[in-house]
Amino acid sequence: MDTAGKSIKKPELLCPAGSLEVLKTAVRFGADAVYIGGDAFGLRAKAQNFHPEEMAEGIAYAHAHGAKVHVTANILAHERDMEGAAAYFRELEAMRPDAVLIADPGMFALARENCPSVPIHISTQANNTNAGTFRFWYEQGAARVVCARELSLEEIREIRQKTPPGLEIEAFVHGAMCISYSGRCLLSSYFTGRDANHGECTHPCRWKYAVVEETRPGEYLPVEENERGTYVFNSKDLCMIEHIPELCEAGIDSLKIEGRMKTALYVATVARTYRRAIDDWAQDPEKYRENLPWYREEIRKCTYRQFTEGFYFGRPDAASMVYDSNTYINESVYYGTVEDVCGPEDVPGGGDAGSFSVITQKNKFLSGEELEIMKPDGRNVRTRVREIRSGEGERMDSAPHPKQKLFVRLDPAPEAGDLLRSTASD
Repeated sequence: MDTAGKSIKKPELLCPAGSLEVLKTAVRFGADAVYIGGDAFGLRAKAQNFHPEEMAEGIAYAHAHGAKVHVTANILAHERDMEGAAAYFRELEAMRPDAVLIADPGMFALARENCPSVPIHISTQANNTNAGTFRFWYEQGAARVVCARELSLEEIREIRQKTPPGLEIEAFVHGAMCISYSGRCLLSSYFTGRDANHGECTHPCRWKYAVVEETRPGEYLPVEENERGTYVFNSKDLCMIEHIPELCEAGIDSLKIEGRMKTALYVATVARTYRRAIDDWAQDPEKYRENLPWYREEIRKCTYRQFTEGFYFGRPDAASMVYDSNTYINESVYYGTVEDVCGPEDVPGGGDAGSFSVITQKNKFLSGEELEIMKPDGRNVRTRVREIRSGEGERMDSAPHPKQKLFVRLDPAPEAGDLLRSTASD
């Protein structure tokens, strides 16, 4: 599109995926690219992550649907990691993802040597806060640099003006914020011996804290933040859905969503909302402004904390980043993704007339209950559960067991790839 006589490129929408299921969901619901982690060397060791065979399948699926895959290898490596990392990069060279994400200079050198055909992106963990740093990495051969989360939009604009056009700039626009500078946390190592910079963060910033007076050991004095307790290190979640024009006009090439530990429902909800916001803005800024209420409503239909704009409009005060009701809010329930649609003849033992949706159930629902079909194109369709059959064909009044394969007859029927949920308004 053209804004004030200047051509502005529509940015990439980059979404997280902690599993093959979530990768496919992200692509179906609008991601231009996904970022994933392997069995090691990424910063989300607790995520399900991808074994080599799954990674190859995920890359093939994304490429077949016009999307890209970025692989994280952004730990701050120790000497014991280097031999395994070199072998890992050789595996990536054979798989041909679209980028590998690096934070450590030693890992950067290994990647250049062992997977020379894969572009290298520099992680936010590298504390990229000035144009000189961006230019340094570009001169080393990096294709993209991820902004430190502490940068304002004005600073990003200035960095864009002072860096080569061939260097891409990526920035986080949605998801959990870290209390530590660019995510370089020491709390986890201090409390548990698990190194956050090695992918093992135990998230102590999300724990509940109290005050102990020196001469009264064992007497815990709560400093009540709200009725759920005190979470003094617990940042709100970043949300920039209302500022797509400013992000694009700053020259950001890729808008990144946080959340490799999140569910398929979370990723689908956020991907679909940002996809529509970006496309609406690119088509007509007025259309984007008219649809702001829809974006605001939809972005809250998944688990989130209170929202903040982070550092984008200057350094925030403590209250706008941390305090207030900042524990999780859950306004929707995820029941499963429609894996396939079949006729009653394909249900073991047969079923009543009509099509059946095949799902792996995530949460309990009942026969007769009203659910919502979430479609990749932005539609939300009300539907009624008419019949539930187990994977063995047994008729069920409810589906109480997570991860159970089910045949579900819904009216109206969904399509393969749709998600089933309920929301707080139901």
